[in-house]
Amino acid sequence: MTMPRSRAEMFVNPEQECRFSGPSTGDERRMLVAFLSDQRATLELKCAGLETELYQRSVEPSTLSLLGLVRHLADVERRWFRQVLAGQDVAPRFSSELDPDGDFDGAVSDPVAIPEAWAAWRAEVAFADRFVTESLDLDVEGHDAWRGTVSLRWVLIHMVEEYARHNGHADLLRERIDGAIGI
Repeated sequence: MTMPRSRAEMFVNPEQECRFSGPSTGDERRMLVAFLSDQRATLELKCAGLETELYQRSVEPSTLSLLGLVRHLADVERRWFRQVLAGQDVAPRFSSELDPDGDFDGAVSDPVAIPEAWAAWRAEVAFADRFVTESLDLDVEGHDAWRGTVSLRWVLIHMVEEYARHNGHADLLRERIDGAIGI
């Protein structure tokens, strides 16, 4: 007879889990960066092993898909780190004023959509990581039309919140696609 396992142990073998290894004490920047890194790794894990299933809208009537989440989070990374904090005049990659839900609605069955989304997401994560590393401190500020003045500290906390929320969506989408559950 095998012992029952918690849902948290069913997706990744606990002995192989390496996402949550960041510091639990010490420097604030290190902790925030580690939490964000863990959340990003969770998104990748939730999408691992899937190809065309990434664009499936598996929790009707929602139009969310795993591919849509990747596209959305690429745009979110771009917005907060490039546009707001770095002050770059760049448009979102997947949404626009005329198509505000393009990040989700454009996540369709197209052979280039999946690699394009992952490449965009990885490029935005790399930019964000460089920006954080090169910033003198967490009090670096930018202006956002929605929030006003925000600090790098606020953006990092918000990004952890954003990923955690959407990783919950990814849990449900993935479970519906192939039954994979856990954290």
